[in-house]
Amino acid sequence: MNVVASKVVLNLGKTSTQLARRAFGSDAEPLVKTALNELHKELGGDMVPFAGYELPVLYKGENGGVMKEHLHCRSPGKSSLFDVSHMGQIRWHGKDRVAFIESLVVGDIAGLAEGSGLLSLVTNENGGIIDDTVITNAGDYIYMVVNGACKHGDMAHFKKQMEDFEGEVCMDYLGDDMQLLALQGDGAASAMAKLLPSDFDLAKMGFMTGVDITLDGIEGCRITRCGYTGEDGFEIAMPMENAVSVASKLFEDPSVMATGLGARDSLRLEAGLCLYGNDLDETTTPIEGVLGWTMGGKGGRRRMEQGFLGADKILTPDGKFQKVARKRVGIAGMRAPARDHTEIYDATGETKIGEITSGTFSPTLKKPIAMGYVATASAKAGTEVMLKIRNKMQKAQITKMPFVTTNYYKPE
Repeated sequence: MNVVASKVVLNLGKTSTQLARRAFGSDAEPLVKTALNELHKELGGDMVPFAGYELPVLYKGENGGVMKEHLHCRSPGKSSLFDVSHMGQIRWHGKDRVAFIESLVVGDIAGLAEGSGLLSLVTNENGGIIDDTVITNAGDYIYMVVNGACKHGDMAHFKKQMEDFEGEVCMDYLGDDMQLLALQGDGAASAMAKLLPSDFDLAKMGFMTGVDITLDGIEGCRITRCGYTGEDGFEIAMPMENAVSVASKLFEDPSVMATGLGARDSLRLEAGLCLYGNDLDETTTPIEGVLGWTMGGKGGRRRMEQGFLGADKILTPDGKFQKVARKRVGIAGMRAPARDHTEIYDATGETKIGEITSGTFSPTLKKPIAMGYVATASAKAGTEVMLKIRNKMQKAQITKMPFVTTNYYKPE
C-alpha cells in the first residue's frame, strides 16, 4: 500500500521509468502474478502478459475457449468470473478530496450520494483522455478504479497535480494487497448472494453503486455493481490473502465459469465499451469519443463551472460541446472482421475518412463488428462506408452502439 498526501512526503515506491516498464509488461521486469495465478493454471488458464501481469487469455478444455466463455456470460442464469486484479484501486481521503478529484476528472463527484458511483474521464491540459475510471462515494473516502496499463502513469499525473493543490487530500494506492474480481452475467446476483451477509438485500443494490462489506465471513471487502460486459454483475475487491477463498466459493456455484481476457474483450466490444489505448487515448477528447454524457447534461454544474484540466478545449464558455472533426462510431455489415488500424473510406472507396480502433467477430451476433473514428460528416448511423481489409475493399455501414442489448440492473 502506498499513501501519497498533499503537502506531505510523496512516495510512489518506484521511479516513473520503472513504473512505465511494469505497466506495459516489458521484459525488463518479471510479470506480476495475482493471488489466483495457481488457481488459473489448475483450471487450464492459458497465461499471457497483460499490463505487466500474468493473466489468462482463455481456459483450455472442453468448455473453454473465447467463444464458449463469451456465450456463457451472455446465457440466462449463468455468470463468468474474471481476474481483474491488474487494475488500480485507489482510496482518496482528506476533507478536500472531492475538490481535488473534480480538478482531475470531468464528472460530478460532489453530486454523488453515498454509495453511488459513475464512469468518468481523467483529462489532460489539451482535453485529451488520460484514462477512464469508475469513481464511487464510499462515505469516509472516495473509491477509484483505474485501468491496469495506465495506473502508474495515472498516479504520477495525480502526484504532479497534488504538488500544486492547496487543500487537504491523500491518495492511498491499495497495490496488490487488494485483489479485484469481476463476476458478470445474468446469474451474477444469485451467485454473489451466497457470499453476502444474510441481512443484505441485493435486490435494492442498483447499477453503479458500491458498499464495503463482509463476504463469506471475510472482512475488508467491497463490491460495486458494475462491469465491462454489458451484463449485470459486480466488481469484488478483497484482501490478497482471501482472494482464492472468495473465488473458490463462487466456483462452487455450477453456473459460474472462469473466463479470460479474450472473452472480456469481445464482450465489451459488443456492449460498445471502449478499451483504453485502442479506442481512447491522450489525443482523443470526450466529445470525439462520444463520451460527453460523462460531464452531465446541458446546463449541468460541471459543464457550466468546468474547472477540470482541458475543459476549455472540450467545452465552450457556456458549457456546450466544442465541434470536433471526428467521432467514435460502430461499424457493421462487412464480411470479414476488421481489426484495429483498418482504414475506413467513404462509399466511393476513394476518400479515407477514418480508422478502426477495435474489431472482432461477435459470438453473440455471429457476424463481424467494429468500433472506430470517422469524419464527423460521416458519423451518422446508416452511412455507407468501405473498409480496406487485407488490401481489398469491403462494404460496411456506420451503426449505433451497443451492438447488443445491455442488461444493467435497476431496482424495481
